[in-house]
This record gives sequence, C-alpha cells and structure tokens, in this order.
Amino acid sequence: MKRLCTFMIAALLLSFGMFLAPFADAAPADKNIILSTTTSTQDSGLLDVLIPIFEKKTGFFVKTIAVGSGQAMAMGQKGEADVLLVHSPDAEKKFVAGGYGINRRIVMHNDFVIVGPSADPAKIKGSKSTTDAFKKIAATGALFVSRGDNSGTHAKEKVIWKAAGTKYEGEKWYQQTGLGMGQTLNVATEKRAYTLTDRGTYLALKKRLDLPILVEGDAILLNVYHVIEVNPAKWPKVNAKGAKAFADFMVSPETQAIIKTFGVEKYGSPLFFPDAGKKEEDLGK
Repeated sequence: MKRLCTFMIAALLLSFGMFLAPFADAAPADKNIILSTTTSTQDSGLLDVLIPIFEKKTGFFVKTIAVGSGQAMAMGQKGEADVLLVHSPDAEKKFVAGGYGINRRIVMHNDFVIVGPSADPAKIKGSKSTTDAFKKIAATGALFVSRGDNSGTHAKEKVIWKAAGTKYEGEKWYQQTGLGMGQTLNVATEKRAYTLTDRGTYLALKKRLDLPILVEGDAILLNVYHVIEVNPAKWPKVNAKGAKAFADFMVSPETQAIIKTFGVEKYGSPLFFPDAGKKEEDLGK
C-alpha cells in the first residue's frame, strides 16, 4: 500500500511538472525582447535612460544589440530580432517593402556633421555645402576615415560622395574602420582625419576627442530614426507583443518628452529631436 501511494504521488508530480513545463519555457521568452539598433542610440547614452523606464513600465526585458543600421536590418531579415531602431531611410523602406518589417514609425532626428583635425588641412571649414567639403578632401588627399560598415552613417556618407561626383573607394586617403561610430571617432582623433558622424554620438564623446565640427547645417545632413517591428507573419517566433510595446513606447508622449530634453543639461543642447506623428519630408524646415 505504501509503495502504491508513493507511485501515485510520483505520477501526480510528474504529470503536474509536464503541465507546467511549457509555461516555464514560454514565460521568459514572452518577456524578453531583442532590440537591434544603431550604435548611435547606444553610444549617445539615450537607451541607457529609456530602456529601464520601458522595462519598469511594461515588465518586458530588452536585450540590445547595437550594430550599424544595415546589420540591424539583416538581423530582422533573418528573424533574429524583434524590433529595430534604425536610421537608414532608403534601406528601411526596402526592408518593409520586402515584407520583413511592419509599422515603420518616425521617432526622432538629429543631424550629421563633418568633424576633423583643428588644422583643417583640406580647408573645408566654411564650405558652401557638404559636397563641396568632400570634394576638397578628395582633391587634397587629406585622410578621411569611414565606418565602412553599411550603417546609416555609412549610407549617408555614400550619398554625399555620389552627390559630389568624386572617386573615393580604393584611394589611399580613404580608409574604412569597419567599426561603430564611437570607435571610428577615436580612430579619426588618433589619425587626425576627417569623418562623418551623427551629432548625438559626437556630443556624447566630445570631451575625449580632438575633432572640432567643421561643416554642419546642410539639408543633406538630416538624420532620421524610425522604429520598425519585425513581421511576425514572416517570422512567427518573434515576440510581436513585446516589439509592439517597445515601438508604442518610443512614440509615446512620455518618451518623446524625455528625448526632447536628453543631453541639454550635460551638453547644453539636445542630442535628438522628437518627431512622433510627423512626416519625414517636413523635418528640417
């Protein structure tokens, strides 16, 4: 009788454990979100402020993978991320058109600037336009370091070179780091080179750089960020609920208010400008 009771208890425990097992496996996965984003949102410190607020507010936990926008979208194409925060508009539109992403929404913008050595060997300071500055760098053979990583910054740089009509690939003065924005700025400082950078990352790291801003304010330098949910119809295993919660959070009035003032106290000016609900073509006007 004792052996029978023991057997029955063991069977009940086993059955109960089998019943709970799927929930034990599913619960953590449902609460975890993979955010694939550009290095600028990480290097600027913005995500260090926003993510803890989001996690406390929603109960989700965010794993951030900071890479170039191109790499971030490549992860989305493979279903290796749940939500993207990126700044490469042309590539983003192709990503959504290909069925990989849904609900692309504008979050914020800042701008790109050209920085370089204070000696300014190419004499680009005061150039009439960004393309004019790039032409001068090429003509003088002054060293230019590029991220070369298919990021949003790299994509913008290639747009400017194309607009300038200048050959740059394969030239001795043109070097690619294959690194994120913060690391590329460090390389530019060490080599006394020019580079293109988003203003947010530059301001966040300015104290340790010897790179003044030499060209800014041109319309071509506008830098717009969007949040995109990875399409669950293509990748059923993505955390669609968590992705939507994060995307909604990024465009919420509360978050937009934080973005509006982020950096003002420390740097004297905001690192980003909130844009939820706006049209991209209206920015910078």
